[in-house]
Formats: sequence, structure tokens, C-alpha cells
Amino acid sequence: MPDFTVSLVQTDLHWHDSGANRAALAEQLAAALAGPGLTDLIVLPEMFTTGFSMEAVAQAEPSEGPTLAWLREQAARYDAVVTGSVMLTEAGRYYNRLLWVRPDGSYSAYDKRHLFRMAGEHEVYTAGAERLVEEWRGWRIQPLVCYDLRFPVWSRNPPIEPYDLLLYVANWPHARINAWKVLLQARAIENLAYVAGVNRIGTDGLGVEYSGHSMLLDPRGEYLAQAGSMPTILTRRLMRHPLYEVREQLSALSDADAFELVK
Repeated sequence: MPDFTVSLVQTDLHWHDSGANRAALAEQLAAALAGPGLTDLIVLPEMFTTGFSMEAVAQAEPSEGPTLAWLREQAARYDAVVTGSVMLTEAGRYYNRLLWVRPDGSYSAYDKRHLFRMAGEHEVYTAGAERLVEEWRGWRIQPLVCYDLRFPVWSRNPPIEPYDLLLYVANWPHARINAWKVLLQARAIENLAYVAGVNRIGTDGLGVEYSGHSMLLDPRGEYLAQAGSMPTILTRRLMRHPLYEVREQLSALSDADAFELVK
């Protein structure tokens, strides 16, 4: 399988201004990625058009709304999958939904499973019930959203057809940034996979501070790239050989406890 290039977009977000966020992100991408062929996957933060908000009635878009159209434009422009989560409404319900948009305009979706009850997210949004594992350019990738990081069973890598890259898009507050770092490292070690975590920076409309620290880890839990607290796009190539090597040396996935998830 070929190597795989991923771009992690760490940025501040305009509170409840989807047009401004799309414009700012388009500008950042154009500055960092001159054109197609430089990356395979562009990862945006959680709720990248609004910030982490419970104002779904006023702010949620329809599933086939302007942000999906924008994601399709960016995916085609850079010949890469573009992913991140958005607050969407469908059939009278609201979702914190990750969109996985391909260059040909097709897309998949994952609804955040674990809703952050301390902010009342579970009272506004409908939780997802299905995991998403995508095949893209020879790699198997499982995308998840923010609070999902605290629940290792939901991200457990299966011994048969394991994923290669686990990624989290987030609005993870500075007050708990140590947990962000430690849990991302744990997910890489226990699942013998590359792990990417993309977090925002800045202060949202509720006064919550975010300090970024987006990162990429290898299957041993070693840091491949780390961002501080400034806006940046980290673009790194993931190599197949180290993934095979660590799984051959430490076949822990084969000894994992069997279990069945129930809804």
C-alpha cells in the first residue's frame, strides 16, 4: 500500500458565523496547499462552521446545505478527502455530524456517539449508533468526534481488517488539555494505529478557551508532529512500513477481549 499524507487544520473559529469560517478556512488551505496532489486527507475541527454550540435551532444547516457544497468544492480543488463535523438538522432532529467528503462529491457521515452532557449536548443532539470506517487510497480510517476520545471501547481496533488511522476532530478546552494529550497517546498504543487529533484554538462565544495542541502519533504512541497554540496546518506523510513492523512485533490486537456493543 502507498504512503498516505494527512493535513491537520488547527484554527480559531468565528462564533456562529458559518460564512466567515468557510471563507477563513478556504484562505488557510489555499496558503498551505498550493493545489491538488499535496495531501490525501484534510481534517478540520469539530463544529468548524460555528464553534461548539448548543444553539442548534438557530444555527443548524440542512444536511444538503452550504457547508456540504463548500466541502465538495475543497475536496475537488485539492483532490483529497475533506472531513470535519458540523451541526446539521434532518427529519426534525439535530446532529453533531462528521462529513467525509471525497473529490468526486460523494460523501459518508458519522454522527457523534458520545454527547458531552456537561454542556447539555445530549439534550440538543441525537447520538449516533454506527461507527464509520472508510477506505481511502489504500488506507482504512476511522473518524470520531471529541468526547468519543474518552471511550476506548468505541474506538477499539478489530484484529480482522483493522483500521490504519484513527482520527478525532475536537473542540477540546484548554482546562482539560492534558487529558487530550494522554488519551490520544493511549488510543495509538492500544490500537496499534496512527492517531491524529485536530483541536481548535481561541476563545468561543461562551468564554471557553481552546489551546490547540493538534497532533499526529505513530502506532507506538510516539509523536510525529505537534502543534502549539497558533493557527497552523500540519501536513505529514504516514508510512506503511512502521505500521506493519509494530503489528508484527507486538500482535496485541489478536489477544484483545471479544465483546459486542449494544445500543
